[in-house]
Amino acid sequence: MALLTKRPLTETVMPLYTLSANKTMLVVGLGNPGTDYEGTRHNIGFACIDRFAEENEFESWVNKKDLKSLLTQKVLGDTRVILAKPTTFMNLSGEAIQAIASFYKIGLEHIVIIADELDIPFGQIRIRIGGGAAGHNGVKSVIQHCGEDFGRIRIGIGPKLHEKQDSADFVLTHFSKEEQKRLPDLIREVSAILTETVYGDQLYAETRTF
Repeated sequence: MALLTKRPLTETVMPLYTLSANKTMLVVGLGNPGTDYEGTRHNIGFACIDRFAEENEFESWVNKKDLKSLLTQKVLGDTRVILAKPTTFMNLSGEAIQAIASFYKIGLEHIVIIADELDIPFGQIRIRIGGGAAGHNGVKSVIQHCGEDFGRIRIGIGPKLHEKQDSADFVLTHFSKEEQKRLPDLIREVSAILTETVYGDQLYAETRTF
């Protein structure tokens, strides 16, 4: 039985997914491994999934080299939740997700990706299913290896400080002091969205602003 079933979208708050009993969900935070990238804009996906794992008392992360990821899992309610942080570096994220999905036999309709989004202003979270990569190399890699019909929790990290600033350089910068003050609330909200999805049986298409 399908875990996540796409439903027609008629307004911004209509659920993207409905969940059935005895289900498995794969939640992947995108980012770059290593201490050099901790706290950077591009690693907000890692920060959010770490928060969710901590709040829900998941076991310690295990490095699964054959799956190219750090993994942990736990049953929440009637949902088996597998959390993953690819160790492939951002641009090859799809290799890890393909390996995990193949090993655990998880379809795209069961997968939710958490990623930064340069074209969304800081303080906004947008949720959707499918679509293009919007210039995000990590999401592009996932689409290339797995297809596009997976859930996305997109966290705004823009705009760039200077119009001519290289995007690749900007996403690897740290958040400003003012942004860092708001960051904990933003990360908590993403964790809350995941909790709503697991226990509330649906992921909504919407935009949340802080």
